[in-house]
Amino acid sequence: MAQSEADVIIIGAGAAGLMCALTAARRGRRVRVLEHAHRPGRKILMSGGGRCNFTNLHVEADHFLSENPHFCKSALARFTPWDFIAMVEAHGIAYHEKEAGQLFCDVSSKQILQMLLAECAQAGVEIVLSCAVTRLAAGDPGFVLETAQGPMRAARLVLATGGLSIPKMGATGFAYEIAAQFGHRVVPTRAALVPFTLSGKPAEHWLDLPGIAHAVSIATAGKSFRGPLLITHRGFSGPAVLQISSYWQPGESVLIDWMPGQRGAEWLLCAKRRAPQLELEALLIQTDPAGPGMPRRLAQRVGQLLGLPGALGQISDDRLRSAGEQLKRWSLKPSGTEGYRTAEVTLGGISTEDLSSASMESRLCPGLHVIGEAMDVTGHLGGFNFQWAWASGHAAGLAV
Repeated sequence: MAQSEADVIIIGAGAAGLMCALTAARRGRRVRVLEHAHRPGRKILMSGGGRCNFTNLHVEADHFLSENPHFCKSALARFTPWDFIAMVEAHGIAYHEKEAGQLFCDVSSKQILQMLLAECAQAGVEIVLSCAVTRLAAGDPGFVLETAQGPMRAARLVLATGGLSIPKMGATGFAYEIAAQFGHRVVPTRAALVPFTLSGKPAEHWLDLPGIAHAVSIATAGKSFRGPLLITHRGFSGPAVLQISSYWQPGESVLIDWMPGQRGAEWLLCAKRRAPQLELEALLIQTDPAGPGMPRRLAQRVGQLLGLPGALGQISDDRLRSAGEQLKRWSLKPSGTEGYRTAEVTLGGISTEDLSSASMESRLCPGLHVIGEAMDVTGHLGGFNFQWAWASGHAAGLAV
């Protein structure tokens, strides 16, 4: 391949970019991937606690947020979790289902990156590292790029640089700038799948309990998610919190159900009749019969904040009803989130309104494609964002 020319240049050697590259190269295209960092796939390596939650068995459109909730359907239908699993199995990578369809490597996320790089190498993909793009323009035909390693030209250009999450790994708004240059609208972005921070009274109530986790259901804006909530030194984290953060708006409250699957007021009144000598703290710690099984220190704090001292038999039914309702709908207003620093993904991005859902190609600039996190398609926690990277990258790889 000549140093200055390629059929396809892909900017970004992450999950979506590598999938697009290997798909296009298998079709005989001369593909060059430009990566501004000194190594590829850094987000793949850190994902899933180092074991890479590479897909989910239950991928459906309602697990994704976008101004156009239908946009993702075509690509997801044409490259399914089973297609990616077939590649994983062909490379002999052992994996397991953790929960709710989430698939993780048994050993290391390095295996997924090594698999993608091996597939790229076999297909003849050229990957150029430490190669920042300083200028980009439409040529006649194709695209002309000025880069840290000299001028380059390609007939097709794919933006696969991701979003703004985790800037310490080199995340930038490059894709948004280039898309805007070619007339695309950028949906306002914000951090998603990100912990909440607390201040004021909520901070006083909770932040001296770091490390304590408990299964809850948490809701806002008509959405709710069930799973562990983890108290940190800065606020609330854990899967349920990360999920709901994608729907939370600054200034809004969230509602926490400390005992999902159980009836609050009725449960307390029943417990009073069954064991009137029992105190609320002891009841909250119980797992049987049908207790929420709270950690002791969390149960103590909840009891203190509810203001129900003494045995249940000494507390009026009305106060128990009120406490039960509060346990099921505990209102809390986060002060904010930890932002892009720890966010797993970026909400918003390049609008899908002027992109083809079949090929990811721009309708405003033929030959330009956008894939992965750079566009306004954001998945839930649990492997959905990786599946979108694989599916959108594959769709563009078939089209370029």
